[in-house]
Amino acid sequence: METPAPIALLQQDVALLAAVWTEALPAFGVVPSDAQGGFELMNGSGVVSVTDVLTRIRRHADALLARAAGEVGKRSGPEFGIEGLAKQNGFHNPQALIAASTGGSTGEAARLVAVGMATASRQALSGERRSARYPHVAAALEGGLISVDAAAAITGMLDRVAPRADAALAESVEQILAERAAGLPLSLLLRVVKQAEARLDPDGAEPRDEERWAARSLTIREDRHGGLDIRAHLDPESGTYVKTAIEALVSDRLRESRSGAQTPAPVSATDAADGDGAGTGTAPDPDARTSASGPVVTDDRTIPQRQADALVEIMRHVLGCAQTLPPLASVTTVTRIDLDALRTGLGVGSIDGIDQPVSAGTIRRMAASADLIPMVLGTDSAPLDVGRTARLFSRAQRIALHERDGGCASCGLNVTYTHAHHIRWWKRHRGRSDIVKGVLLCSFCHHRIHHDGWTIRATPTEVWFIPPPHIDPDQKPRLGGRARFDLPRTEVA
Repeated sequence: METPAPIALLQQDVALLAAVWTEALPAFGVVPSDAQGGFELMNGSGVVSVTDVLTRIRRHADALLARAAGEVGKRSGPEFGIEGLAKQNGFHNPQALIAASTGGSTGEAARLVAVGMATASRQALSGERRSARYPHVAAALEGGLISVDAAAAITGMLDRVAPRADAALAESVEQILAERAAGLPLSLLLRVVKQAEARLDPDGAEPRDEERWAARSLTIREDRHGGLDIRAHLDPESGTYVKTAIEALVSDRLRESRSGAQTPAPVSATDAADGDGAGTGTAPDPDARTSASGPVVTDDRTIPQRQADALVEIMRHVLGCAQTLPPLASVTTVTRIDLDALRTGLGVGSIDGIDQPVSAGTIRRMAASADLIPMVLGTDSAPLDVGRTARLFSRAQRIALHERDGGCASCGLNVTYTHAHHIRWWKRHRGRSDIVKGVLLCSFCHHRIHHDGWTIRATPTEVWFIPPPHIDPDQKPRLGGRARFDLPRTEVA
């Protein structure tokens, strides 16, 4: 009897795992009797290779499990009544049956059922098999390219907008999202899914903003230890002001603590501190630093502690503190929107640091109470390329980098926690302070890129990271920046 194709695929995966596992172990020595002993004997590359194959097996198995869950859901529909498959087996609904089988949560089971039903092929009245409701997601799921969670995020969004979205446009967006999901972590994929929902259902942006505003809340209660527990749930527009103010104060304090280092740094670390190739692009020149020791007491607060203290500092100022708040760092809330949408109030826009797109009406309200930062940069009054006439990137340049990179160009971290760096060191390599010579990076990615020897190439619209040979022998360039995790505009317009 011929082995069914899905089972044959899993058998191939298991055979590949056996081969990779054996190759990862030392050629000579005691063969471990358990998995942990085997992993302990493997070198680093061997562990990574085995992990990759295990991930492949898990995705193929999860795809089959989703198919099974979808079939359970189909046979447990309300039209079957007590004869439904779930009720026949003693469960109230298919989610409870799947959860009992997997030992997982009902939420996880619900995702399996929903994805299975959304990506299952259908049978026409003529008996022919028709493609799934979402064929591009189905193909990526069956090919082991995306996870069930990624498929659930995409199909769930498409289900929400289906009554109002253009069918052809929705299918085009589905294909883009399925392709993006294969190369993005779930956190960044969710960002693209939110953009896609706003594009497919622009008329729903205003009602969604109203719903978020109506759901805003702040609760204050004293816990049993005597501390105050303050929890806020804010809409994107309101939350932006709170988030920006707190993060600006935290950034100021972090910058002050860095500039007050007690021990002079070596050349590479000095470059990292002053914006050369590996630096923040905002710290003062090392020559301007005093040789005196830094703070008497080391500031070892965590970021959450710093944010709590920043909130208290703002509240003290509001309540009439005699001491005024110091000027905040050059933190700017940048909003972006098409000119037509800004004029008409129809459409969507976005706020830097907030993943959720907002309606044009929200952007217009913010524009009425704040200075606009136009995204058409490069005028005579704000040159973007300054060559070597200036060491640090200007405010206009940083805003332009924010627009191109959308946060850390490598990992996509919130733009607030990134700094403008010279791709080539300003001092050592005579790097220029131009947009195509700069990149936004968080501290961790910046350190790893320089430590591992990555190469960065940038254009006015894209950033590419080229791995060193020991990470990728082929040194295939990897797309970074906003182009990696933003929904393409031209393909869905």
